[in-house]
Amino acid sequence: MKRSSTGCLLAANPFGRLVVAALGIAFAASLHAAEGGASIEQLYGAAKANDPVLGAAKADYRARKEGVPQARAGLLPTLSMGGSTSQNRRSFPGSRLDIDPNSPSFGQIFTIPSQTSNSHGWNARIRQPVFNAASWFNYRRAQSLSVQADHDLANAERNLIVRVARAYLDVLRAQARVEAARAREQAVKRQLEQVQQRFDVGLVAITDVLESTAAYDDAVVQRIQADGDHDVFFETLKTITGVAHESVDSLDSALPIADPVPNDEDAWVARAVNSNLAILSAREGLTAAQRGHRAVRSGHLPTLSASISHNYSSTGGTELIASQSEAQSYVLSASIPIFQGGALWSRSRESRHNVERARQSLQERESTVIRDTRNLFRAVVTDVVRVQARIRAIKSAESALEATQTGYEVGTRNIVDVLQAQQRLFQSQFDYADSRYNYVLDMLQLKLSAGSLEEQDIRDLSAYTDPANPVVRIVPTGR
Repeated sequence: MKRSSTGCLLAANPFGRLVVAALGIAFAASLHAAEGGASIEQLYGAAKANDPVLGAAKADYRARKEGVPQARAGLLPTLSMGGSTSQNRRSFPGSRLDIDPNSPSFGQIFTIPSQTSNSHGWNARIRQPVFNAASWFNYRRAQSLSVQADHDLANAERNLIVRVARAYLDVLRAQARVEAARAREQAVKRQLEQVQQRFDVGLVAITDVLESTAAYDDAVVQRIQADGDHDVFFETLKTITGVAHESVDSLDSALPIADPVPNDEDAWVARAVNSNLAILSAREGLTAAQRGHRAVRSGHLPTLSASISHNYSSTGGTELIASQSEAQSYVLSASIPIFQGGALWSRSRESRHNVERARQSLQERESTVIRDTRNLFRAVVTDVVRVQARIRAIKSAESALEATQTGYEVGTRNIVDVLQAQQRLFQSQFDYADSRYNYVLDMLQLKLSAGSLEEQDIRDLSAYTDPANPVVRIVPTGR
């Protein structure tokens, strides 16, 4: 991968001297340098497997995709079968007299036994819709909702890239703040020691000692706060990745800081209007609402269906009651809805309002994306200029600190001026690192807004990480 001359210029910045000043961090990092920390590509891989937000989006995607086969079922034939069996028993509780004069048992009393018979039957029916406009438009609506689900899942996956990058860069930003806080603490501590020595020999007033002590106490507080924030951002990273990382790779100073390509705001806006996944999703939502409205209006149309059925029944028992039957029927039926209590008219008005809501949502989404794309493009362009300005600000702050220290030595400046000059230098060094991280995040968000963000962008960024200088998690004292 080609690295720009801008990246080489960044490598010569004085920010690395802060690492030397922050002795505790440098020592901890040296213990992990051999194995390195997790790269942003590894963090993204863990997030893809463990992030609950993406997991919920995938489950929602799979559920929504089932709408197509469910709607298609309304156009396909249905087959049903049924069967029954029963046992019938007839009993005659009284007796009867044989009145046949020719019978040998004429005049005798007989008991009539009970009669038992079994009957069973089965039926089968196949039905095929011939014309049902509502089912057809519902099927088309389901197809639009399925495409919308594709866009929504892709958008969730692209958003994961930005969320991982933001969490990763927040860790690096917290590291830069820790390094600046520790470097300031060390510098103010040395300044306090020097002032104390000068006071002991009567060269400065007690006021200088008090000012230096107050500055040192403030530096300690800022360092403690920075250490705590450092741990908090590692926890945020764990929430997304599902893994408790103890160190991550730092961002190499050779990372190119360059203007967007193409360097044309309108071109990025045009790309966003055509490719932004949220806009594409809203467009499919409008199409689905329109097809749903047509499906509801089709409820006033007649429906036509054809069916074939076969029935069989058999009854056992004596010859007098035994029977067997089998029949087939072919039916072509039509149904015309005339009045259903006004429900169809109400649903038609409801679906029309749903179409208008989807249209307004699409308009709002397009306006928002256009606004965000323009703002992000300008932010990236500003970030490029800001990074270069931060480099110059560091050099200016260093020169100002040297001049202020010289003035303090000769008595033209006081200790407050020295402490303020030190603070400006450390703040400039942090602002430089912060501006680089803002550039990376804004660039990723610009690509997301334009619909061009891909996993390759994570791999490209990972190529500019520094495994030899990992950021090691700081566990606050007492935890």
